[in-house]
Amino acid sequence: MHSPAKYLFQLLALVVLIPQLQAADWPQWRGADRTDVSRETGLMKSWPKDGPKRSWLYENAGHGYSGPAIADGKFYTLGTRDESEILLALDANTGKELWTAKLGGVLENRWGGGPRATPTVDGDRVYAMTGTGILACMARADGEILWQKKMSELGGEIPNWGYTESVLIDGNKVVCTPGGSQGTMAALDKKSGKLIWQTKEFTDGAQYASIVPAEIHGVRQYIQLTMMNLFGVEAKTGKVLWKSPWKGSTAVIPTPIVRDNHVYISAGYGVGSKLVKIGANNGVTIVYENRVMKNHHGGVILIGDHVYGHSDGVGWVCQNFLTGEEVWSERPALGKGATGSSTEGMLYCVDEGSGAVALVEASPKGWKEVSRFKLDPQTKIRSPQGRIWTHPVVSNGRLYLRDQDLIYCYDIREK
Repeated sequence: MHSPAKYLFQLLALVVLIPQLQAADWPQWRGADRTDVSRETGLMKSWPKDGPKRSWLYENAGHGYSGPAIADGKFYTLGTRDESEILLALDANTGKELWTAKLGGVLENRWGGGPRATPTVDGDRVYAMTGTGILACMARADGEILWQKKMSELGGEIPNWGYTESVLIDGNKVVCTPGGSQGTMAALDKKSGKLIWQTKEFTDGAQYASIVPAEIHGVRQYIQLTMMNLFGVEAKTGKVLWKSPWKGSTAVIPTPIVRDNHVYISAGYGVGSKLVKIGANNGVTIVYENRVMKNHHGGVILIGDHVYGHSDGVGWVCQNFLTGEEVWSERPALGKGATGSSTEGMLYCVDEGSGAVALVEASPKGWKEVSRFKLDPQTKIRSPQGRIWTHPVVSNGRLYLRDQDLIYCYDIREK
């Protein structure tokens, strides 16, 4: 006869042996806190030779480079259909289409037309910016459009590659970057779309980065990057608190990284990277400015004390966040591409040319690739000048990837 204590011991032992999955939604660009670092656990540390099991493949997303926002079992992204940019809602677990909402005309671009931004989920609503600069607020239940605001109404002009910003929801505000003579940044009431404030004294044109919220020296602020400046705006009033000159070239794309009172930026086209320190009185000190990380648009991720990403002409790079020094670089292993959704010290990297997907340890000791597979099938509608530019996302034990009309979902939960 077995005692209750012995059964309890056996049950506890079994629980310890079963991999524990801590799942997490991905409700906006670069995740809940816009760092691209996920707190998910219980994921595979290596993949089978042919890659993880594909759960589903959706084949009707149309054109565009929009990434996914995932919340409450629903998957939202932007695409095209019937000569319109659309918001598309899928079941995140099965890939079943739930609804679409037409948002306006399609951005035309020889590198690939269609939307670029990732939607933002907030409560029972979802917000999205089209390639032509229409900011829309929709009901999550059925895609009903509740309000729209054109960036041209706020003085904005469509950048060369279209509006790519993934808008920020913060409190009662939706914050965006129309750029132009009426003010670079604007905050709207998220319920009505009415203007709350706009940075009228600061009028840089819009580029392609997305706003990052931060608390620096106790002040809530929004940090953004243009072709000419890195700057911080007071969340409550829209006052520009500080700015630091930046000499961008052609296009400035990666989202800034904030840690404590330090702000890091990078850009491609030979420009490089920069770290600034914000003082208690909003004075700006340049910690370094160099060309170690020339990230085009694949994104950079801060893990521990190091930044990881692809640097044009160099390859994949690990850079010391606080000193700017190159720790290592690796070019032959994987081509230029995007990295996203770091989990448990692992990076998910995509080669924009071949469609190879690599699982790589985020280690300052060197490039440590664990596994890889190749996206198959690949789209037949991509522009000849285009590549696989949508960033990978991990949410609730699944890896989501996109190549234009094709959306892939892979189960990466540890078995």
